[in-house]
Amino acid sequence: MTTSRHVLITGANRGLGLEFARQLLARGDHVVATARQPGKAGALNALAGEHPGRLHVLPLEVTDARARDELLRELPLAVGDARLDLLINNAGVLHAGERFGHLEAETLEHSFRTNAVAPVLLTQALAPHLADGARVVNLSSRLGAIGLTTRFGTPSYAISKAALNMATVQLAQALAPRGIVAVAVSPGWVRTDMGGEHAELTPDDAVSGLLERIDRLALADTGSFFDQRGAPIPW
Repeated sequence: MTTSRHVLITGANRGLGLEFARQLLARGDHVVATARQPGKAGALNALAGEHPGRLHVLPLEVTDARARDELLRELPLAVGDARLDLLINNAGVLHAGERFGHLEAETLEHSFRTNAVAPVLLTQALAPHLADGARVVNLSSRLGAIGLTTRFGTPSYAISKAALNMATVQLAQALAPRGIVAVAVSPGWVRTDMGGEHAELTPDDAVSGLLERIDRLALADTGSFFDQRGAPIPW
């Protein structure tokens, strides 16, 4: 891929999304970063001030069809005639404290809409704006790996991430004729609001590892699932 790309990142106001924006801007890329409430995304807006003209912050609630349509209307104002070289579906949700015997449909459905359905529908909507040979990266998790599951925990998150993995394979098949690579990645256990302060990796380490692997993606890799070191993860 070229050294200067056009990238769109969802959920970029904090955590991994913000770190992706930081590192991609440092490399000279042009970034469209979305957040549910851009006015409250202080760190992201500060980053925009440091990179005038190369970081555009746009509103997006990934589960809202109208918000998705508005993003499509505003995108040309941010990128002009350019197409996106990289789409990072990062926005996600984890509902803590779930216990068997007390699971609720609303929590399961919200997780599914946010973590699995939204990336599929956004990728579909943005497909005309993706360059041939682009990359679509879906932020998944080892918790979504059925073959690695040995205990009950975070069920709505795990189920929705397993669904995202299948969604990634489906997207890979749909986009392959255009040479577009779609992959699911696990950043590992990262010290973010979601991962907590005792997690193993810093956002810097997790994102730099993922970007190194993303840079090397070929069409033969489409539909794969790997971690921040590039090691494959069983489904």
